Amino acid sequence: MPELKSMIKDHILDRPNSYIGRSVPRPNAKRLLAGRGTFTDDINLPRQTHVAFLRSTYAHAEIVSIDVSAAKESPGVVAVVTGIEMAKICSPWVGVLSHLEGLKSAPQHALAVKKASWQGEPVVAIVANSRAQAEDAIELIDIEWKELPAVTDMETALDENTPLIHPELGDNLSWQRDFDGGDVDAAFAKADNVIEETYISNRHTGVCLEARGIVADYNPGEDELTIYHSTQTPHMMQSLFAKHLDIEEHKVRVICKDVGGSYGIKVHSYPDEYATVALAYMLKRPVKFTADRLESFTTDIHARDHIIKTKVAVSNQGEIQAFEIDDLTGIGPYSVYPRTSGIEANQVVNLTGGQYTNLNYRARARVVLQNKTPMCQYRAVGHPILTMITEGMVDDAARKIGMDPVEIRRKNLIPDDAYPCKSPTGLPFENLSHHESLEKLVKMLDYDALRKDQSKARKKGIYRGIGVATFIEVTNPGPAFYGVGGASISAQDGATMRLDAKGNVIIETGVTEQGQGAEAVVAQCAASALGVTMDKIKVITGDTDITPYGGGTWGSRAAGIGGEAAVQAGKALRDNIVEVASIMLQCDPSTLDIRDNNIVDVSDGNERMPLSEIGRVCYYRPDTLPKDYQSELVVTRHYVPKKFPFAFTNGVQGCYLEVDINTGFIKFKKYAVVEDCGTVINPMLVDEQVRGGVIQGLGGALYEECLYSPEGQFLNGTMADYLVPMAVEMPDIEVGHVESPTLDSELGAKGAGEAGTGGAPATVMNAINDALYPLGGKVTAQPFTPERILAAIGAI
Repeated sequence: MPELKSMIKDHILDRPNSYIGRSVPRPNAKRLLAGRGTFTDDINLPRQTHVAFLRSTYAHAEIVSIDVSAAKESPGVVAVVTGIEMAKICSPWVGVLSHLEGLKSAPQHALAVKKASWQGEPVVAIVANSRAQAEDAIELIDIEWKELPAVTDMETALDENTPLIHPELGDNLSWQRDFDGGDVDAAFAKADNVIEETYISNRHTGVCLEARGIVADYNPGEDELTIYHSTQTPHMMQSLFAKHLDIEEHKVRVICKDVGGSYGIKVHSYPDEYATVALAYMLKRPVKFTADRLESFTTDIHARDHIIKTKVAVSNQGEIQAFEIDDLTGIGPYSVYPRTSGIEANQVVNLTGGQYTNLNYRARARVVLQNKTPMCQYRAVGHPILTMITEGMVDDAARKIGMDPVEIRRKNLIPDDAYPCKSPTGLPFENLSHHESLEKLVKMLDYDALRKDQSKARKKGIYRGIGVATFIEVTNPGPAFYGVGGASISAQDGATMRLDAKGNVIIETGVTEQGQGAEAVVAQCAASALGVTMDKIKVITGDTDITPYGGGTWGSRAAGIGGEAAVQAGKALRDNIVEVASIMLQCDPSTLDIRDNNIVDVSDGNERMPLSEIGRVCYYRPDTLPKDYQSELVVTRHYVPKKFPFAFTNGVQGCYLEVDINTGFIKFKKYAVVEDCGTVINPMLVDEQVRGGVIQGLGGALYEECLYSPEGQFLNGTMADYLVPMAVEMPDIEVGHVESPTLDSELGAKGAGEAGTGGAPATVMNAINDALYPLGGKVTAQPFTPERILAAIGAI
């Protein structure tokens, strides 16, 4: 096709009637609000069975013997399968990545073999005609255990006298990373002030509205395995199921329907899900597993269990001269497959202090094994921890020298005109806006007025505090994140777009809809690039037999990578349609464009022909076109970032709160966020993603904590005992934007789904400590509960 040289405004941000930057409702909103969603547990197939699991009640125990004879005779039971039997069908896995040098983990099975390593690990699978019958049969299994010492305290996990969870590994150290940049020792030796502190982030988990669920169906006639799965990554799971069941990948189809929240919880692979698929393959009939809430608490990955010793050097004039951190994190008995449990600590090392000009930086991270639920990536992977310690250290430095916390940040943040540049650890920063974002936040908060109000309140015995936290966030991850380490996780995504005979446009995309609005964003990008209205767009996601191979939804990549693929597919289809139109209208294609579902003259916008006519002719009457010409109304385009390994975003959060020194309760008075996620495609969706992220971050900061006994028993695994943020307790959140587009794509979009979570704990911690400062109190262990606040001021 000859190159189209025309007056068309070809750049996506310059297109007429563009949907980029407009708050467009989600296409699936009406269907979901009407209760017409189809979630995994809604799938019911002919001859379907249900699986329940006998799970270990011990954190660490040897399996001496299992007698399943009575369970097999229980009413409705189809099969009872032990770990040894399952291992013949489903091969074990090891959660390591080659670029995390030295990371080690033991082989993990779908069902425990020889021993169980955490409370909740699946040991025996019972398949029955109903879930109730399967659970009844569990009670009939006679299992003899030999309890082993449990390793639960990560601070003693590496001691010589601590038992080894996996003796073949040699110790309980899964991974260690050390970094030393600049001249840290000299900086501390010469510093006017050195402040040391220990920060603690306690483990918590993502409480998804929809629990994990999977329905697997093996068709022996076609030798095909179809899996309905509540997942973020259909193609990744297709690859993994095929690999560990030794099936050709193209014979495995993964379908992801509606998903009721994921937050990174559903980006991993789980033993009970492998077991469910293997059972369907063994039995040659459908098998369903839906986790109940107790199973979710004890088997969904946990995250953010860290103890970090920090050290910061600062001059009397407010120049930050060195950062040093020592991070200890416990990850459970295995490194989670395939993304591993080293990434969270790696993020902490990579990005602590990264937004500041200081280059003297030393870090150590030790990742240790323990007999608790496995820990891995969860929304904003590592960022809540690294932002808490970075911004905690900066506030520590400001208090030490008597400088305002906003002023010390103005003095030390990387200038907005200094990009591109690199972090102390060598990560490339393309285009960030820390200073512009900070100044916008100061105005949104009316910072000076809040300081005056704080001063007046203190005179009345009312303790209010202002917290500010700047941050960096990784989005649009390329192959440097997982692919280089050997994981079968696609860094690219694709979009297939076709014009049908009636003038409608169907898009198939590799990203998945998790409730975050991915369908709306992809539709906006496609409609803008092509020149059609949103009502003409249909988006299809989550089916490995239909959609282009892609990475799915994680790492705030759906808009930046999936959206860009949709833009490029839309432009290519537009060129093809315009070429057909130019033949039909016998004019130069450079004089034509597509606007509002019509072929129009570029010069004056005069409508020449509806797209439905293009479809009619190409599909039904191609005989009217030149004999040597073939129209192409289906195109596929892929996109992967290449100039930069990641698209870093930045932002800043601020809050004003009041601490009741009699009860330890806090009350939010103001909360504001400034987010720079590059090009804002849908302001409403971005704002709601930021607000939702902040609330999830506040959950970890104020309420959520997975409590364990010394023996490794999960103590608060119910919704009655595990606290989550409620609407009445949350602040109104004002969101502002700065736009610094990435130049790695035409769209210029970066991610926005995780930044709110990453910045919230540091913001609220700094505000609480600002309020408690006159009382000599300080909190450094999250969640910042009323008990911990009262203890900090000596009230209890």
